[in-house]
Amino acid sequence: MTRSPFNKTILGGRIGRSFWISTVSISCGLVAWEIVARLWIDPFFLPPVSTVFLGIIELIERGLLFGTIGISLYRILAGFLLGSIVAIPIGLIVGISITARAIFDPYVHFLRFIPALALTSLFLVWFGVGEVAKILQVMYATAFIVIVNTATGVVTTHENKILAARTLGASPWQIFWLVTIPACIPSIYVGMRLALAGSFMVIVAVEMLAAESGLGYLIWTSKVYFKIDWMFVGIFFLGALGLLADYLWKMFGRYVIRRYVRESADY
Repeated sequence: MTRSPFNKTILGGRIGRSFWISTVSISCGLVAWEIVARLWIDPFFLPPVSTVFLGIIELIERGLLFGTIGISLYRILAGFLLGSIVAIPIGLIVGISITARAIFDPYVHFLRFIPALALTSLFLVWFGVGEVAKILQVMYATAFIVIVNTATGVVTTHENKILAARTLGASPWQIFWLVTIPACIPSIYVGMRLALAGSFMVIVAVEMLAAESGLGYLIWTSKVYFKIDWMFVGIFFLGALGLLADYLWKMFGRYVIRRYVRESADY
């Protein structure tokens, strides 16, 4: 079913209106932060926005900022994509096969309650201090969220769709590809979105504990020099990059796979 030009206009108007409302909201928040920090709070504990901006300039002049952001993004995206690539097939198998569910469920639900940070030292022993250990920790944190959401999407596929396909003579393989997978795409989409947020949280903690680069390392080491403005620079860019990543993911759902995730991509 094609979307009419009228509906496209309405959709575009809503998106444009939301963009401007969000822009005004962010601007008001920054102004409020500047005023509160200057008038009522010691700048050592909460530096004004202008001071944080000067911290950004200082880090750029020292040649530190873009490399710091780049290495964190690399670790996040690599771990997130690898985790999703591994998790989606496992989730599909677990969801469609009772035998596979009985085999994998104890491991999935046991391991997903062990935080990735609890394995930091072990990963360093196994994989060394390089990038592999950090990426695998992000992958670990990502995979279980996607597995559970994917399996849930398969299990909750409406039975009437499967019965209709069988009535029309579809084979089990055709039902899997043409009914089950399209039906569970919204669950996969939401699971990957949640996993993306989890990737940001894990990499910061990993970089604080076992890295010499990245935004987490910047935040952690800033305390040594009492550079509170640098701490806020790292925190700011984590939030900004996470917001951008989430926005791009929603745009992917809204314009590329909207046929499957109409409601999920609207928030």
